[in-house]
Amino acid sequence: MNNTNNKDYYEILGKTNKATQQEIKEAYRKLAFKYHPDRNKDDPAASDKMKAINEAYATLSNPNKRRDYDMLRDRYGSMAYERYRQTHTQEDIFRGSDIEQILQEFARQFGFRNANEIFRDFYGPGFQGSGQPGYSFRTYVYNASRNRQTGNQQTIPPGQSGFASRMIQFILEKFLRIQIPQRGKDIFDTLKITPETAKQGGEVKYHYDYSGKVKDLIVKIPVDIKDGKRIRLKEMGAPGKAGGPPGDMYLIIQIKKPFWQRLKTTLFNK
Repeated sequence: MNNTNNKDYYEILGKTNKATQQEIKEAYRKLAFKYHPDRNKDDPAASDKMKAINEAYATLSNPNKRRDYDMLRDRYGSMAYERYRQTHTQEDIFRGSDIEQILQEFARQFGFRNANEIFRDFYGPGFQGSGQPGYSFRTYVYNASRNRQTGNQQTIPPGQSGFASRMIQFILEKFLRIQIPQRGKDIFDTLKITPETAKQGGEVKYHYDYSGKVKDLIVKIPVDIKDGKRIRLKEMGAPGKAGGPPGDMYLIIQIKKPFWQRLKTTLFNK
């Protein structure tokens, strides 16, 4: 895999610019499974390959970003990547990507670490998953103040960008000394259960360790719960600011599956 400025997203995924979106996704799944750091703990180069694969897929899986990249590729050839990175930040590239969903699927099927842990290893302790205000998708952003996966549930009015909102808040707090009550951020974690528990329901123990609070909780599992569903623990998320209420915690259900079934699903997306 080429690590110079002349690297090409299509070459990284082993595809041409004629590949369909489904072919791009299938190529990513196979390569992400092959170079997943939890399967290559003795190969330091695997992490660099995985990072390159993630970036290539995040770009080519999005029709708009792929179109931008293809235009630069047609115009600048082998220098397309360098030109693309001049106008697209890391946050731009990963915004709206379903990489987190795919890595979470790997975690459910093979017991790998969750997506947030993987990205923290790749990009540092401040790199976290965060829901962007006013949008329904999730993206990865850098936030040096926290190191756990969070989902911001605040809402920005249509047409108002996140940057504008942060600027207004900064001015009010910095110059006018006005503290705006803010709801705490939601946090996400995974909860693995057996197929029997998923079918019949019941109670399972969950070890809660966040923001200085450590406790063992008993979580009630509904009957016939599906893989990937979320269970909400009210006000167990990050504390609020200036008197705002705490956020919630969401436990993402992972139903354990036999190894052969996990391997088949991963390699053949079936």
